[in-house]
Amino acid sequence: MPPLRRVSLSENWNFKEVEAPASQWLPVSQFPTNIHLDLMHHGIIPDPYLAKNETAVQWVGEKSWMYKTTVDLPSVLPGQKAVLAFEGLDTHATVYWNDHKLLEVDDMFIPERVDITKHIKPATTNELRIIFHSTYLLGKRLVETDPHHKYGCWNGDSSRLAVRKAQYHYGWDWGPTLMTCGPWRPVYLEVYTSRIADLYFETKVERSLEAADISVACEIEGEASRVRFDISLKDKGLVSAMVEVVDGRASATFKTRRPELWYPARYGRQPLYSLEATLFVEDNICDWKTKRLGIRRAEVVQRGLEGEPGTTFFFQINNIPIFCGGSNWIPADMLIPRIGPSRYRAWIRLAAEGNQSMIRIWGGGIFEEQAFYDACDEFGVLVWQDFLFACGNYPGNRHFLDLVRREAIANVKRLRHHPCIVIWAGNNEDYQYRETEHLDYDPEDSNPSNWLESNFPARYIYEKILPDVLQDLNPGTCYRFGSPFGGETTTDKTVGDIHQWNVWHGNQESYQDWDKLGGRFVAEFGMAAFPSVKTLDNYLLKGKEDSERHPQSSTIDFHHKAVGGERRLATYLVENIPYAHSPLDYYVYCTQLMQAECFATAFRLWKRAWQGPGREYCGGALAWQLDDCYWSTFYPSNADLKGGADSRTATGPTQSWSIVDYHLRPKLAYYTIKREMADFTINMKRVIKEISADKYTRAYIKKVHEVQWFGTNLSLQDRRCYVQIQAWNIISGVITSDKRSDPVILACNRSTEIGKRDFGDDDIGSRTVVVARLIDANDGKIIARSINWPEPLKHVSFPLPKSLEVKIVRDAMDEHSVEVKSDCLVKGFALEADDDDVLFDDNCIDLVPDEKVQIKMKGLEIGQEHRLSVKYLKAGRNL
Repeated sequence: MPPLRRVSLSENWNFKEVEAPASQWLPVSQFPTNIHLDLMHHGIIPDPYLAKNETAVQWVGEKSWMYKTTVDLPSVLPGQKAVLAFEGLDTHATVYWNDHKLLEVDDMFIPERVDITKHIKPATTNELRIIFHSTYLLGKRLVETDPHHKYGCWNGDSSRLAVRKAQYHYGWDWGPTLMTCGPWRPVYLEVYTSRIADLYFETKVERSLEAADISVACEIEGEASRVRFDISLKDKGLVSAMVEVVDGRASATFKTRRPELWYPARYGRQPLYSLEATLFVEDNICDWKTKRLGIRRAEVVQRGLEGEPGTTFFFQINNIPIFCGGSNWIPADMLIPRIGPSRYRAWIRLAAEGNQSMIRIWGGGIFEEQAFYDACDEFGVLVWQDFLFACGNYPGNRHFLDLVRREAIANVKRLRHHPCIVIWAGNNEDYQYRETEHLDYDPEDSNPSNWLESNFPARYIYEKILPDVLQDLNPGTCYRFGSPFGGETTTDKTVGDIHQWNVWHGNQESYQDWDKLGGRFVAEFGMAAFPSVKTLDNYLLKGKEDSERHPQSSTIDFHHKAVGGERRLATYLVENIPYAHSPLDYYVYCTQLMQAECFATAFRLWKRAWQGPGREYCGGALAWQLDDCYWSTFYPSNADLKGGADSRTATGPTQSWSIVDYHLRPKLAYYTIKREMADFTINMKRVIKEISADKYTRAYIKKVHEVQWFGTNLSLQDRRCYVQIQAWNIISGVITSDKRSDPVILACNRSTEIGKRDFGDDDIGSRTVVVARLIDANDGKIIARSINWPEPLKHVSFPLPKSLEVKIVRDAMDEHSVEVKSDCLVKGFALEADDDDVLFDDNCIDLVPDEKVQIKMKGLEIGQEHRLSVKYLKAGRNL
């Protein structure tokens, strides 16, 4: 009996518009694909990200499109079946095989399988056709047919709530509106007698970590005799078992002593065992599957705190409490099929190298590709996975609920084997939307039927369907009803997680006050900045010569997707940074420096609240956001671009909250977050104390600059250190104070308060920069440094360097660095190279006179300093 045969159906695809009689069949640009990629490939539409072309392509989403291919079938023997498998169709589609309607699809996240055995035409070519209907128009009609539901949302059109399509395709406050359609994931044909429909496992690790149970199981389709399970590590077989198939299922449990445990990066290695299942019919192998597994114990700890109300919220992996510093993830492209595995891996490598321990996959996007989670498994990056609901009031009709249940089952099965996934959340901000719109919610009402009768029926999804699915399929992983979620309201800072948007949105608080705005776990917070000026130049039609090349041009405004974003960015700039609109590259630098200061302050102050057992007042912070969804594409010079674009590179965003732009060009905030999340940090906070001569006076009030310093040790070993504190006069560049502490112990996995002192009244303190260095007590090496400046920075009289040395040096290990030395205090020294292949290990650093700072670097040799450009913050008088 032959084994299962899988044939990829990735060739000979063509497409056309359905309603247009003159429309011609054209070959697709790639496969998998979507309609915008194919129309761009043939020059029928311009790149949506070039100039203002987004508006010119909106018609695409209101048409129906047909895709077809021909299939030469392998032989199908008696007793075998032929099945078409679709991993993802976007979104409303009708599938035909030789003019026979096989399937109706209305959820882009549900894989579909159809038995076509009886529809095969032997000894002839078969045709597969898929008609993709306009999801936008269908969504509009669905809303009209459901007048009793109170549709409403933040971002995009409210009809998005009625359909199971990636919600960000309707437009968001960081991306355009592109209503895609097409076969966005692989299509293939399987011929078999029996197959392994699912291979899964559950690991249970003892509290002692000395032993683990691995329970493995297969679901079998068709007749089969036995399954052999094999577990190996590093190609070395460890255990094996042959198991009988009973009622379409086979299972076994393995006990292992002293397992090699999977750890997040920083805390240990990421060993990945291989689990292989081989299916037998009598003595013949008819199918096999392999999955990787990581053995780890994962918990979300919520318990009482010393001296503060509420409970903790932090992740504990293999008994190690983890301060989860990281970022949020949106889909890395509007046109998903062109993101390949290598690009996913590059993104996750960048996050891991930036000391980020967690990524949250946001609920308005997609369940990501396996390559994304594989990379997280390999690099040790924890994943917070939202289900795909965001910022709205979703309906509760029976068909919609059935889709949601099927979608949840399919994707939990698809992803549950990844050790990186440590939490599922039901939605993004839907409970917050409910509060804002005063929708029904009685926490005392535990009857799910009542929830469906309310004007917030989606509660049934988050509190009934999803937890039931996870209890059945992935019971060992934490589930939360939503994010944010916790206390009596979604803004309760003492329980669960919060999204803290009172910086940027809301009250537009000062980012210097992040410590007053924190919570037990901050799952979102953000500050926007412009991307690299190289990125901006790409989508202006005339590049550097374009008349729109300035921050307030209509083209750049068009690419701002956040309502009021220009005003908010201007507010934070004018309050903090001495900036100028021209030249553009300096303006871009100022926005990035401000974003970097904002994020660094947040991580610094919230990490300060990670104070050890019983005092984990903040368990993590996830910046909004790691990535951008805008793409760059190149048209050949002979392309017939009927939409009016030229043949050039094109990109999309202006300002956004990302810390790395689409091209994987880090903004300055990436580096400041990396420094703040290092194993060892020495940090400071400046407090202006007002001391009144008496309780009545308005005239005799003295302002004193107090600087507090504290260290953080995220490693698992205590460290004995000294702290050196220097005070520098900004104007004269003279050291006014230089003291070294007695030895201090930085206790492991927590922050430690070290000291504080006054640095004079406002007249003196406003001209004083404080430098802190953390020095290892054993070898005298500096293991961390930080520099505290008076704020706001716009009031600081920054001197202009008379001597600023920048040179490339090579060490004994043949590694290159950029060595920098200044003759005066410098704020925000930033390097940029002329080529994206030049990579810096650090950036956006502060300099003190005559101190040499080395920044590790790849891509340049000694003598190539001319390929570097530098920027630093200047006083307002020097702009």
